[in-house]
Parts: sequence; C-alpha cells; structure tokens
Amino acid sequence: MKIKTKNHTVLDKIVSLTQEFVPITSNSENTAELDKILEIALSNLKGYTIERFENKGVKSALIYNAKKRPSRFRVILNGHLDVVPGKDYQYLPKIRGDKLYGVGSMDMKASVACLIMVFKEVVNKINYPIALQLVTDEEIGGFNGTKYQIEKGVKADFVIAGESTGLQIANRAKGILQVKISTKGKTAHGAYPWRGKNAIWEMNKFLNLLEERYPIPDHKAWKTTVNLSNIKTSNQSFNKIPDDCEIWLDIRYLPEETDTIVSSIKDLLPQDFKLDIVEKEPALFIDENNQYSKILLRVDEQVTKKKVRFYGAQGSSDARHFTRVGISGIEFGPIGGNIGSDNEWVSIKSLEQYYQILKNFLLLI
Repeated sequence: MKIKTKNHTVLDKIVSLTQEFVPITSNSENTAELDKILEIALSNLKGYTIERFENKGVKSALIYNAKKRPSRFRVILNGHLDVVPGKDYQYLPKIRGDKLYGVGSMDMKASVACLIMVFKEVVNKINYPIALQLVTDEEIGGFNGTKYQIEKGVKADFVIAGESTGLQIANRAKGILQVKISTKGKTAHGAYPWRGKNAIWEMNKFLNLLEERYPIPDHKAWKTTVNLSNIKTSNQSFNKIPDDCEIWLDIRYLPEETDTIVSSIKDLLPQDFKLDIVEKEPALFIDENNQYSKILLRVDEQVTKKKVRFYGAQGSSDARHFTRVGISGIEFGPIGGNIGSDNEWVSIKSLEQYYQILKNFLLLI
C-alpha cells in the first residue's frame, strides 16, 4: 500500500520527519532542544492557526484551521515531543529492514510525524473542527502542556493520544498514586534493642502486609501494582536504633479502584503511621461502546486485516488529563519495541497503516 502525494509518498515524508526529530535531545531538562523540536514540528504546519501556550517555561501548541479557536473540537490528535533520555548512539536514527531505530522513535516522535501528516491531509476535507496538540512535557507528567491547555479552555468530544499501542486500542490505563509513609520509633544503643523501638522494623511489618495485599506479579497483568522506590532513615550509625523511617511508594491502580485505593493503603497502616499523598493522577477509562472508539476499531481492522482489541495500558499518558474533565480519550499508535530503553524502534510498515487508519477514521466520523 503506497500513499501517493505529488512528489513523494506520505510514508517517505513521515520517515524523513522522524529522522529529523530523533537526533534532537529533547529530554525534559533540555529546554533549548525542546523548543527546537517544537519549532521544527510547527514549521511543517504553516498556513494553519498555531496557538502557542507556555506555563512555567514549558511550551506547547494547538494547531487548527480557523481564525478563532472553536469552543469544542470534535477530535484532538495529541502528541508529545519530549523523550526518555537515551545513550549517545541512539540519537543517530538507523533503518534496518522494517525497523527505524532511535531515541523516541516509538515514544513518540514517529507518531507525531504521522499526526502532522494526517492533520494536513484531512483538515480541509472535513466539515467539523479538529486540532493537533503538540506538547513537550508528557514524560514528566504533562501538567504544563496538555493539562495547562485544558485549563485554558481546550475541549473536545474525543482525544487520540498517539502513544505506541501496536495498532491496538488502549481504552484503559492505570492511575498513578505516589505516597510517602513515615513512622517514629524510640532510639537506644544497638546493644540494648529492648530499650528502643526500631522504626525500620516497624515499617517492615507494614511492608509485609502491603506485599501480601499487592503481590508483585511475575508477568504482565492487569492488576494494581506497588513499587517500593525509596526507604530511608536519618540514622547514620551502626550501633544506634533508628527512631524514624520513611518509604516512597509508586502505585499504579486500576480505574475501578479510583475511589478506594487511598483507603486501601490506609487500612493497612498502624495507628501511629503517617501517609502523605504526593500525587494522585486519574486512571483512563472509556467504554468500548463509545461511538468514536467503535468506529476506530472497525477502520483499524479494515486497514490491517487483523483482529483489533481494546486493552488496558500499564503506563499512563496525557489522555488522562482529558479524562479528569470528562472528555473521552484513548491511546492509539503504531508498532514498536524497547520503549525508553536501548535499541528503541518503530515499525515503518505500521506507520503507513497508522496514517491510513487515522485518515479513514477522520474522514468517516
């Protein structure tokens, strides 16, 4: 399947733009490179309205084909240009067979290249408002990009976040709960443990209960998981009983546990323990019978000639910020591998299919 344009195939343009994106070290701490990649992306969107946003030094943009922003778009195509840092060699894009390798190739520079080309192809052929949303802070939470735009009145009926999903449709994604839990004990000399109360041992009792309730799965599973990311005490002596202990937990909870996850953790805590919520981000969920997701699934199967399924994503995306305000959203993107690690890649054939699926979907709804 070749998608023809006047001079080159659209696939050629998608691959070329991806190769232009990959060498840019658009990591969260590299503001200049984040600004650079956003400007390169926007240089491919001349002739459309580009509404720029900036919050706390983070820049993002919303692109649409109208002089004034509509009160509500029917569809927003959401993409992020920031990446998880990689090794130096990964910033040199390489093509081997069907795979395009490079930092962010899968997550999600190739997807953004597709979204740009799809937007340009369909925006003048449809009679409803759509927008392309480009942000630069998704990897660190999306609070000053997507969330900030929503706070400034950006709305839609349906949002497609271009996260790589293997051309399947993620209509669910886990929420994020990050907490600090602390307890106090009683100090004493290490030779006389009965005279003190060891805060670390007390914390260990809680951790045993926590692991019993939320055991670490030995394979990919759709269940709530708990990561113990830090444990510390102010004690720096071998021969002293520590009288304080604090742990950090990163909890990925299922959508149906949104209202119960905090109380579930608190129920395990002894009375003198303290729990502080650092962050609670919503889970993503839309019904499989949502009119837009049903059409997308049907078009997906027509293009790929394969069975497509709805599924739950282990990680989160900026789609959750729309869920927070009652806007339906899904994650949908091309095939790839080794996300955020060595030898990250995206399938070139799937980029062609991804483009065609989105194009057909937007022309149909």
